[in-house]
Amino acid sequence: MTPTLQPASQGPHAALAAARDRLAGWLIDASLPVWARAGVDAPSGRFAESLALGTARPGDAPARPRVPPRQIYAFLEGARLGWQGDAAGIARRGLAAFHADFRCGDATLRPPSPDGEGGPRPFDLYDQAFALVAYAHVADRVDGMRQRLSLEASRLRDGLVARLAHPSGGFQEDEPHRLPLRANPHMHLFEAALAWEHVSDDPRWRAMADGIAELALARFIDPGTGALREFFAADWRPAPGEEGRIVEPGHQFEWCWLLTMWGRSRNRPEGLAAASGLFTVAAGHGICPDRGVAIMQLRDDFSPLDPLARLWAQTEWLKAALVMMEEARDDETRQARAADALKAVAALEAYLAVGPPGLWRDKLRADGTFVEEPAPASSLYHIVCAISELDRVVRDTTP
Repeated sequence: MTPTLQPASQGPHAALAAARDRLAGWLIDASLPVWARAGVDAPSGRFAESLALGTARPGDAPARPRVPPRQIYAFLEGARLGWQGDAAGIARRGLAAFHADFRCGDATLRPPSPDGEGGPRPFDLYDQAFALVAYAHVADRVDGMRQRLSLEASRLRDGLVARLAHPSGGFQEDEPHRLPLRANPHMHLFEAALAWEHVSDDPRWRAMADGIAELALARFIDPGTGALREFFAADWRPAPGEEGRIVEPGHQFEWCWLLTMWGRSRNRPEGLAAASGLFTVAAGHGICPDRGVAIMQLRDDFSPLDPLARLWAQTEWLKAALVMMEEARDDETRQARAADALKAVAALEAYLAVGPPGLWRDKLRADGTFVEEPAPASSLYHIVCAISELDRVVRDTTP
């Protein structure tokens, strides 16, 4: 794949359509085939954590509960985009292995005990969020799974509410409650609740999505700067010290996309305004002018904190630019956001172009060189979601 911006004379819709065709072709013809062949253990249904760039052999890193749900989503959504592989079969077998390896009696998903001898199994709210995301997509797209997974998802959600609901909104981290509290797991719980709204008529999913959105508007997003912080004290004030100052451009973009979806569905202009502000922060301060990529972290005064640039942040830049293009109220702004989307495409393609077909690099250093390491499976979720959103916008936008 050769990363390229289309000529300005081509027009934004044609340029975005061409980008969609390139990225979807890469996904369908190169990436999903190699991950289905080398990244899934067919007899067990388990997913590899990574694939080596030279050999596409699975790595030996310990399996994490967050990876199977992301891979299940990626194959199912890839099938919707045109991949002809056995996505439903991969999802069924993958879900069974996921439950066998990680599911506990209370419906939470946890890795094995670190001591290997049946001690306490670590809990991460982030892992629960991705289980709920996968359950929604399997329930919606795999025949015969809706009722079972609706019950499974409800049990997990209701258990989280019963054990971890924060009195001021959102969720604690664990029992006993750990600090700092984090915005990031809430972002994916928000994503899961919005996905379940399309599958289930259970009003508790809508209530969950609304509660997290309101918490983001009231607590996560700084009213002075419009930036969303990552870490919080027990009362949802910013965590003390440097930790409470961290702002991640990729997450600004990701929350921008989600809050835009929510604001549209609820007719909430303040949600749309907050989303626009998050885009302004990330696009204005989080893009490295030399490398043309979204960096990892800023401080709350928008000074760079971590210049490393991860692949996933580029996919979120693309998604956010696309919805901001849709929200634009004048042609000049619309053209500017389309240009942003094409810059994000170029940034993403740079990570895909330097790996073997179907794989990718993950980390771009400040000096413009990539870290030499296996391609992490967890990135596929981000890539597929960005391609899916690009496909939707191209289809919905009239040239």
